[in-house]
Amino acid sequence: MGVNLLPSRRPLLSIHPGSVRRTLLGVNISHRSTVASHLRQHFAAALRIAIVCACLVGAWLSWKLERADELFRQETAQALRSAIQIEPDAWDYYIRLAQIDDSHAQALLETALRLNRYNAGAAIELGLHYETEGDYARAEKVLLQASEVDRTYLPRWSLANFYLRRNNLAAFWVWARRAAEMPSEDIGALFDLCWRVLPDPDEIARMVVNDKPEVLRQYLNFLITKNQLNAVAATAQRLIATGTAGQDRPLLLSLVNQLITANDAIAASAVWRDLIERRWVVAESSVPNNSEFTRDPLPVSFDWAISSYNGLHSWPGPVGLETEFTGGEPESCEIAEQIVILGRGDYTMEYSYRTTKIPAGTGIRWQLIDVKSGATLAESTYLSSEAPKHETVPFSIQRDASLLSLRLLYQRPVGTTRISGTLVIRSIDLKVHRSA
Repeated sequence: MGVNLLPSRRPLLSIHPGSVRRTLLGVNISHRSTVASHLRQHFAAALRIAIVCACLVGAWLSWKLERADELFRQETAQALRSAIQIEPDAWDYYIRLAQIDDSHAQALLETALRLNRYNAGAAIELGLHYETEGDYARAEKVLLQASEVDRTYLPRWSLANFYLRRNNLAAFWVWARRAAEMPSEDIGALFDLCWRVLPDPDEIARMVVNDKPEVLRQYLNFLITKNQLNAVAATAQRLIATGTAGQDRPLLLSLVNQLITANDAIAASAVWRDLIERRWVVAESSVPNNSEFTRDPLPVSFDWAISSYNGLHSWPGPVGLETEFTGGEPESCEIAEQIVILGRGDYTMEYSYRTTKIPAGTGIRWQLIDVKSGATLAESTYLSSEAPKHETVPFSIQRDASLLSLRLLYQRPVGTTRISGTLVIRSIDLKVHRSA
């Protein structure tokens, strides 16, 4: 058996085609992974650079703004010009500089308005500059522009002033009325302007005053300042119809007191009656009001003013008005007083009371006094009774709508000592028997 010395036809290294493909694929994937990694590194580096640059830019911008604001706060012409160089688009810088540098104010305001056409303040200031130079057409134009972009009080007030200076009264009343439609916290100056044109409170009320409570309140105060009390009743009634009790009641009660002081019975009564009807006050329509002293009085002369002195103290309550005399009271004093209005006719004063330890003839009595003349129209006997007592006093009124003072007073008679004891007034009424 011979030995086969021929070389074998089987290759020394066998490579499967699939293995080659897998190897090449692995090389490709590895290469792509490396490229992606390099790209990520470059992107991260670029991102870091961009962030650093953005931070630097932000820091620089922040420094610019802070530096410009610091210069602005110095409020000198030089500092403001430097601030404008840093921030040339800051329109408010130009306005502030215009207030300091009057020689360049017009150009500065024109620049501010060009940067911000909605700046009504700049337009108003610029309009005043144009008007000062006699350029009335441009002044009117920029003032009207201010009113278009800002529909609040100031542009309308500025136009009313402008037209008054130009003696254009028709336009003045239009813009005065429009200014009152958007009132500020204080529009007394607007009413003063109207008063210069037409010192007639009723006409001003008709042409300018609307039914906004904030306008009516200020017009009432204006009328009081001008001592136009004869014109306040109608405005007060409008305020009662549109205002709120919590906010407006103190003003109206004060007004009633001022009308009483001015001896204007009709106006005072009208406002007081409206307050009662609208239930803005807890009061009665009886005369006098709060006739049984069952509640604390209101701060108005149409309710009781209850006095207190050393040695004499009074307080209302469920049994009426109680007054304590300690023997140290003044020799002459009013215990309680209320202003009432009565028309012409015949009346009786009816009152109920009792006293404790107060002897007869010791000086306590009711009086009804005419406020205008000071004349005594009715007067009771001295009050003294350990038991409950009811008494009447007839009297007459000769004039319509008379303001009267109903007083409970103490006057020590000559030859007596000061009293020490208590008084309780259960009720007091003024009843008409015949009216004229």
